[in-house]
Amino acid sequence: MATLQLDLGERSYPIYIDSKLFNENNLLSQHIRATRVCIVTNEIVAPLYLNKLKDLLTDYQVDEVILVDGEAEKSLANFEKIMSHLLTNVHGRDTTLIALGGGVIGDITGFAAACYQRGIDFIQIPTTLLSQVDSSVGGKTAVNHPLGKNMIGAFYQPKAVIIDIDSLDTLPSREFSAGMAEVIKYGILGDKDFFVWLEDNCQAIKSGDKAALIQMIERCCQCKADIVSADETEKGVRALLNLGHTFGHAIEAEQGYGNWLHGEAVSTGMVLAAKLAVAMNLLEASELRRIENLLTEFNLPLLAPENMGFDEFIKHMRRDKKNIGGKLRLIIPTSIGQSVMRDDISEDMLQQIL
Repeated sequence: MATLQLDLGERSYPIYIDSKLFNENNLLSQHIRATRVCIVTNEIVAPLYLNKLKDLLTDYQVDEVILVDGEAEKSLANFEKIMSHLLTNVHGRDTTLIALGGGVIGDITGFAAACYQRGIDFIQIPTTLLSQVDSSVGGKTAVNHPLGKNMIGAFYQPKAVIIDIDSLDTLPSREFSAGMAEVIKYGILGDKDFFVWLEDNCQAIKSGDKAALIQMIERCCQCKADIVSADETEKGVRALLNLGHTFGHAIEAEQGYGNWLHGEAVSTGMVLAAKLAVAMNLLEASELRRIENLLTEFNLPLLAPENMGFDEFIKHMRRDKKNIGGKLRLIIPTSIGQSVMRDDISEDMLQQIL
């Protein structure tokens, strides 16, 4: 089992990565300080893993909230549904929430934990590749608003992240590909050797080789843990993790949450950021082609939706959380393995790219 530690002083926590972790009773229980547990999951994941998880929690009083699946469900309405369930069932501050699912479940459960009675414990058990390599680690919790993605939320860290890669066996291929966009992101923004490793190991990854998957997920989690440890609340270097996301969030908001998967939007966003970098003479065109080729290996989109031009992009980009003083701030790659934040990119230049 790969075990990492995200170091944040008193808020530090472990990240476990292996197969067959749904058989490990002690792994979960050592991070539960309460006698009551509430599991938040969705209608797709529940039939697959809810009973397996409950089998590990026989020493606790357990109930659950089962949400509809989909990005559109990361809403204030479902946040209220979780709150109402906790209140109706008289959960106290000693309750532990468990997020069993992908990024939507992890984000909304974490936000509920941050807010309920001003903060209760929660544990992440991510079941999608995207949530395993990215959203379950680092304590970003949120719900969406029709005017912007993740605009309502909090930084709130889990007590542990437990990644059982066997859950990828039931993941639809489109969802797996979407997760690979976030994997590839780590290589582009700060780890050239990892990017090369991904190029060399495409077939092993696509075939579901367990050793390759553990190595890949561990590398991503370590990269994110290092960045979050240095900048928990995104005042500096953590913003680099948003490579492709400013464009990507605009696509998701404009197209309607869930019509484009998050990873698909990020894939296109990274290509747009790279094209912008090429236009600014900051990135070699040959490196843009390598980025496009690796994304294509995993069936990820390279082009923005046909119904989105500059006007559709910019209205969402102007609301981006990285912006300060009305200035757009974009993460762009300067080479494979290095990215920077720029706040001197004019809307005229963006219009040429978009």
